[in-house]
Amino acid sequence: MKALKCIILLGVMVVSAASAQGNLEVNTPAIGQVRASMQARHAQLAPHYASGAVGLGADGSVVLRDANAVPLAQRQAVQGLVAQENSDRAALYREIARANGHPEWEADIRAVFAQRWIERAQAGWYIQSAGQWARK
Repeated sequence: MKALKCIILLGVMVVSAASAQGNLEVNTPAIGQVRASMQARHAQLAPHYASGAVGLGADGSVVLRDANAVPLAQRQAVQGLVAQENSDRAALYREIARANGHPEWEADIRAVFAQRWIERAQAGWYIQSAGQWARK
C-alpha cells in the first residue's frame, strides 16, 4: 500500500489504496484485548503526559522525553509503562493490518494512528513533529 488515504465514512475511518479498503475500527478478540490494556494504562500515563515527561512520538509511539521530570523513585516504573504502551501499540497496528487481511499495511496503519494520536492529544501534551518536540 503505497498511498494511504483516510476517509471518515459514517464515523468509521477507512484506509484505502487503489481498490483495497480496510477498516481501522475493526475489532477482534486480540484487538479488543490490546485496546483494553491500553485503556487501563492510560490513567497511569496521563499525569506524565501532563507534566511533559512523556510525549507522543511522530512514529506512533510514546516516548519518555524528559526523564528528569519524573522523580527518581518512579522513573523505572514510568519507563516500564512506556515500554508496555509501545508494545501494545505495535500489537494494535499489527492486528488491525492482519484483521484486514493485509499484514503489509502495518506501517501505513501506524502512520495513520500516529496522526490520530497527535490530533487527539490534550492541550499541553508534548507531540513530536519533524524531529522536534512542542506542546500542543
